[in-house]
Amino acid sequence: MEPTETVTGPRLRPPHGVAPAIAALMLGTFTIGTGEFGMMGILPAFSHALNISIGQASAVISAYALGVVVGAPIMAIAGAHLPRRTILLLLLSLFCIGNIGTILFSPLLPIEVMRFITGLPHGAFFGIAALTGASMVERARRGRAISMVLSGIMFSTVIGAPLSTFLSQYISWEAIYGALSVLGLLCVAGVAFLIPADRPQANVNALSELTAFKNPHVLLTLLTGAIGFGGMFAVYTFLTSALGQVTHLNHWMITLYQVIWGCGMVAGNSFGGAMIDRNLDRTTIFSLIGSIIFMLAFWLFLPSSITMLVVCFFLPAATVILSPAMQSRLMEVAGDAQTLAASLNHSAFNIANALGASLGAMLVENGLGIGSVGWGGAILSAGGLLIYFITLYVAHRHKA
Repeated sequence: MEPTETVTGPRLRPPHGVAPAIAALMLGTFTIGTGEFGMMGILPAFSHALNISIGQASAVISAYALGVVVGAPIMAIAGAHLPRRTILLLLLSLFCIGNIGTILFSPLLPIEVMRFITGLPHGAFFGIAALTGASMVERARRGRAISMVLSGIMFSTVIGAPLSTFLSQYISWEAIYGALSVLGLLCVAGVAFLIPADRPQANVNALSELTAFKNPHVLLTLLTGAIGFGGMFAVYTFLTSALGQVTHLNHWMITLYQVIWGCGMVAGNSFGGAMIDRNLDRTTIFSLIGSIIFMLAFWLFLPSSITMLVVCFFLPAATVILSPAMQSRLMEVAGDAQTLAASLNHSAFNIANALGASLGAMLVENGLGIGSVGWGGAILSAGGLLIYFITLYVAHRHKA
């Protein structure tokens, strides 16, 4: 029997079932997510080992982020003619090479180069993994499949990054990235044995992928994520400082609140996947309005430790729904540019990261108080909501 045709291509039939295949993709997003967020936590140990300042050491984070933004479109276009399983294997292999290179070099500049290389497969892997996950289930379960694949990122904030931070205090930072290299190799094996072989679509090539850049529906969707998700990064960048300076929590309590934040991301991602399958547009609007409300609550109730316990769960829970929602919408509107559009979604969220952190820094440095990142983030979420309303208007005009 011929595979069912879906918006993401022919329906794929995993050789050992859908659940193990989704788990293999989720392990991949967890491993890559831990590699990204882990460096933020082990930065003190890293800077101490290299005998450099924290400011100098933070260059490796910027190098990784640049790799993500640059790599997503390049990798997607370069691999447009390849089967998705093959692309996933190549991207994971590049991730392993980058991590191994990171621990083999000691001067800062070569490490920055290796972190840039490690960041190159990030966006493309997440995008193609989401497409692959969606291709293995029926249309009515696509949102949940995407959220399950991307939940690995959320779990990396709850388990991977905190564990990396903890272990970096007792063992070398190189051991963390050595472990990530081993996990990366396990991901390669998982994809090779659990993800079904597929054929590249005949009408898809580098030129067809480039049509994403002239598709207003794709561009508006990406802009929604780049602006609307920035608010969460504005708050998260200064979360530790805010909880210490204004809420007056001690170090272990701050760690607890960070774990609660990660749990909120996991819960929001799971809940959002089911909501997306019911109504994508309402889910997106719900996410952005919820993030506005809880960011304002962050600003207003920052001195209250009890209220902040609630805010630290529901703020990321509401906002993170936007990630699988925008991924799902891109699948609807990208046409023959599925791979590039899905990969660019993660470039958009890294732009949101840079935008939110920069806005937060500007507000704090101008003496508006660290709590101002809450209302600053709410403005970004409101901007994302406005752009999404424009997106819906353009879509309505297109159908008319």
